[in-house]
Amino acid sequence: MAIIVQLDQMLLERRISLTELSDRVGVTIANLSILKTGKARAIRFSTLDALCRELDCDPGRLLASKPGLQPDDGEQES
Repeated sequence: MAIIVQLDQMLLERRISLTELSDRVGVTIANLSILKTGKARAIRFSTLDALCRELDCDPGRLLASKPGLQPDDGEQES
């Protein structure tokens, strides 16, 4: 099972650009891009909290699990 970050879906639903979110949460665009593309290996709770605050969501909406995938499979949810 792999944990995936659904940041791209949340940005689309909220109609917020990555640049705008970066400004709001104080995380670089490069780091948000790593989260968005599924290449992140970890996320700080303070970052998760800031993202959830700005996207008005719970961590469960931002993070999901995908059965059958191993974290090193390199596959991402589209």
